[in-house]
Amino acid sequence: MNVSPTLSSRMRFVPGVALLALAAAAPLRAQDASYRLIVHSTNPVNALSRDEVTKMFLKKVPAWRSGDPVVPVDQAEEADVRKVFSKRVLGKDVSAVKGYWQQAIFTGRGFPPVEKASDADVAAFVAANPNAIGYVSSTAAIPTGVKVVKVEN
Repeated sequence: MNVSPTLSSRMRFVPGVALLALAAAAPLRAQDASYRLIVHSTNPVNALSRDEVTKMFLKKVPAWRSGDPVVPVDQAEEADVRKVFSKRVLGKDVSAVKGYWQQAIFTGRGFPPVEKASDADVAAFVAANPNAIGYVSSTAAIPTGVKVVKVEN
């Protein structure tokens, strides 16, 4: 069987391209798969259950154990870290969470958390608000005035 050099080259090239594409995609999935929950550094909380965090971000729990109001802050809708947080913690994709808030607004039950454009903006908001709680990607810098809180299942 005589295979032309062009066909033979393509057959070797395609698996190489597929491997390259997989290798390029793998770091993105690993990077997008993590988040860190943050609160103001003076907040006495060091760990929260996933259920507690869900209730805080859906504003079903209006106050910290101290009685101070909970002030959740979300990332922008298109942020990869928000997609991961919404799915892993809230148990819904971003569009379902958006639908939840549209219904809450329509029925007068409340408004969604404030949104910030980046990890740095979320961290700055939390650092400036003692009652705030937010999340950032696992690679984000944690500034002074903010601490990471463990999310327990």
